[in-house]
Amino acid sequence: MGAPPQISLADRHAALAKAAAARRKRAEVKESIKNGSLSVLEIFASEEPAIRKMRVQQLLVALPGVGTIRAQSIMERCNISQTRRVQGLGVKQRRDLLALLGFAE
Repeated sequence: MGAPPQISLADRHAALAKAAAARRKRAEVKESIKNGSLSVLEIFASEEPAIRKMRVQQLLVALPGVGTIRAQSIMERCNISQTRRVQGLGVKQRRDLLALLGFAE
């Protein structure tokens, strides 16, 4: 592997701003999940890139009554990797996760 590509300062600032906006969006989504104004079904239906790139573990921990340990247990039961993102869930994983959480798809 060679050195990483050199990018201009303007491109670097643009990339940093884009990443910060995505983090803000994911934080807003997690808060909406916590207060009940957004459901897991709505998350899975979203086409928003920042939401689709959210880790499943972050999504689960944002649910009321689900902490880190319970989220890990749920993911193990659904055979979902700890690093899996929402957009990367398979059909069976999504179906199992929704069933375990009490949602119908």
